[in-house]
Amino acid sequence: MSTASGPLPVPHTDEPHQAGLAQRLNWLRAGVLGANDGIVSVAAIVVGVAGATSELSPILTAGVAGLVGGAISMALGEYVSVSSQSDSERALIAKEKRELREMPQEELRELAGLYEAKGLSPETARQVAEELTAHDPVAAHLSAELNIDETDVVSAWHAAVASAIAFTIGALLPMLAILLPPAPWRVPVTFVAVLLALALTGWISAHLGGSSKTRAMLRVVIGGAIALAATYGIGSLLGATGVA
Repeated sequence: MSTASGPLPVPHTDEPHQAGLAQRLNWLRAGVLGANDGIVSVAAIVVGVAGATSELSPILTAGVAGLVGGAISMALGEYVSVSSQSDSERALIAKEKRELREMPQEELRELAGLYEAKGLSPETARQVAEELTAHDPVAAHLSAELNIDETDVVSAWHAAVASAIAFTIGALLPMLAILLPPAPWRVPVTFVAVLLALALTGWISAHLGGSSKTRAMLRVVIGGAIALAATYGIGSLLGATGVA
């Protein structure tokens, strides 16, 4: 398809031009963070307890408590965080709508000034502002002034649910890894399973975000290894001294 001035530009498939981007990024962020937290925190708990005792009952109890408490904590934290963001966005949208009703000419001049500041000539900036205002004044001002899309305000409930589900899925891996193998293999199997899972989540997050996969994988794997080693060492020390 083309116009009088040439063919219409085709968006690059690897660039985020699609609608609803904020919602998808919000789900992705909550999901990746939730999965990583579930893997690391529950693995650290069960490995720490396994360092103190080989009995399955306390390991299972600690793991389940960590899973349930962590999932609820992640969901609540995500809900509060995203609620604050979405409340701020909705307040800004309401303010912009009120200003457009009460002083449309001043808002038109402001919009033209924004485009002029980006490098357009005064005449072109005014024409762009008028055409965008005629099409959808609210969308035009929200985009130019605040970089907000009224139809793409993030959902706190979506983020909370995604975070809780991802945390639970991530937490199940170290739970199974510590409970299923024979006693001598529990900790080594859990270490390997957790570090492989962290490498995978690091790779996925880097792939979707377009960043360095190696750097992302090393960050989460090294951090996870430190957490596991620290809690296992503390559990072993407590078990050896008879405290636990």
